[in-house]
Amino acid sequence: MRVGVVGAAGRMGAEACRAVAASDDLELVAAVDPTAHGRPLSEVIGREVELTVTDGLEAVTDAGAQVAIEFTGPSTVGDHLNWLLEHEVHAVVGATGLTDEDLDRARRQAASGPANALVAPNFAIGAVLLMQFAAAAARHLPHAEVVELHHDAKVDAPSGTALRTAELIAQARPEAPEAVLGDERHPGARGADHAGVRVHSVRLPGLVAHQEVVFGGTGQTLTLRHDSLDRSSFMPGVLLACRQVPRLDGLVVGLEHLL
Repeated sequence: MRVGVVGAAGRMGAEACRAVAASDDLELVAAVDPTAHGRPLSEVIGREVELTVTDGLEAVTDAGAQVAIEFTGPSTVGDHLNWLLEHEVHAVVGATGLTDEDLDRARRQAASGPANALVAPNFAIGAVLLMQFAAAAARHLPHAEVVELHHDAKVDAPSGTALRTAELIAQARPEAPEAVLGDERHPGARGADHAGVRVHSVRLPGLVAHQEVVFGGTGQTLTLRHDSLDRSSFMPGVLLACRQVPRLDGLVVGLEHLL
């Protein structure tokens, strides 16, 4: 399968290029990133690949890519996803920042054309399992808060994974308990409210991607935690999505649908 990577010079994009290039059944045919336009991809990712980084999405279709991996950012991901679907390229999207309007537009485009899309808040198998475990626990322990911790260069907060986790908790618990706010002497001290769940974001150098979900009950607490110690932890999920996205039906949100 011929694969292009959009956002190839970023941390996740470069890791995706390395993973696809090392795969036996996928062929890396395009690398797009305006910040590295004209540079040999081998210089960008530290692996011998005979490609030059380009600055336009047309490189994906010119190379005959069947699937494109999208790892850019909130300001570009929505338009990129729609462009790929319009040009009949299956999309695997890991960039956060897609709005409900972006998803609705992509859903309509995928329904009317031959290309599918898989949008995943997190491609780490352990993180996907944590979200599923959190939904199961919320049915019995509805008091829950999410703490997500990421590196200091992450461009958004809260993370897409934390927002998705809060949504799954809200959907699963029988009713939303009243949040305990107390005297919030500094606005935001109790975190953000997403779907009725408190979400707290930590940004520090040295971190990669980490999340805790803490449940409280009478005389007890339950803590679920996942740690991505290296960006390679996301790549098995990315490659799985590349292999499976042609078999999907339209737009699918969440890697759990492929497990």
